[in-house]
Amino acid sequence: MKKQWIAVLTLLAGSATVLTGQTSEKKTLTLEGAGSVIAAAKAEAKKVQAPGGVIAVVDNGGNLVALERLDGTFAAGANISIGKARTSVLFKRPTRVFEELINSNGKGRTVMTALNDFTPLIGGIPIIVDGEIVGGVGVSGAASADQDEQLAIAGSKAFEAPAPAVSFFEKSKVDDAFAKGAVLFDGSDGRNYMVHASRREKPGQAEFHEKDADVIYVLQGTATLVTGGEVIDGKNSAPDEIRGSSIKGGESRRISKGDVIIVPHSTPHQFTEVTNPFLYYVVKVR
Repeated sequence: MKKQWIAVLTLLAGSATVLTGQTSEKKTLTLEGAGSVIAAAKAEAKKVQAPGGVIAVVDNGGNLVALERLDGTFAAGANISIGKARTSVLFKRPTRVFEELINSNGKGRTVMTALNDFTPLIGGIPIIVDGEIVGGVGVSGAASADQDEQLAIAGSKAFEAPAPAVSFFEKSKVDDAFAKGAVLFDGSDGRNYMVHASRREKPGQAEFHEKDADVIYVLQGTATLVTGGEVIDGKNSAPDEIRGSSIKGGESRRISKGDVIIVPHSTPHQFTEVTNPFLYYVVKVR
């Protein structure tokens, strides 16, 4: 969990008495979080078969939290990687920006090299969580400066959620789902949507979803859908879900094959007439 990797520090503004407007919260890396950064950088090093490298992780103040030296890396790589990580945090930029600025066509700002705690060498990357810099990672001693940066970037992404996998449902599975009415995709991997292969053979109850919008696409049959109005005899059937006997007021629509209708969250709706069977996809979006 992210909260295991990030510590929240409360900074007091000049007084032991905590007053509104005089405190702020700031995230920074924990030792466990730094270990995750190093593990991600090492995994990338193995993937690209890097010949070596020193991986340094600092907190949001540029203080060293963890360091690991891969076999075969030259001794000075440790200090260089720490300097890269610290520079990326204190100046809030990847260190590539500064090396390229200093080397730009012989007209670079070489005077910048006189700055304290400044290592303008490619391979330092800030670590950003929820839009806030929580630390930095620096790598030195891989095959090249570009590879140093590649490993550092991989480490900086240690807290990013992996891209969701593609979901595929072959025809036979879809047909089986529509034969009984079933959930094709339940969104259990953290996505904000679900996909239902829905089947109706008779009218249903009035429904009210406090958080979910329904995107309905009709595949077969016709139905009358009432939307809006007020749920009669409504009772909670599940968290954020209400079911009732009917709807008072509302607008009736006859929908059929090929139609799409979007029912926003917190909007009562009810199928009052359906052909048998009435088949439709529902994508529930939260």
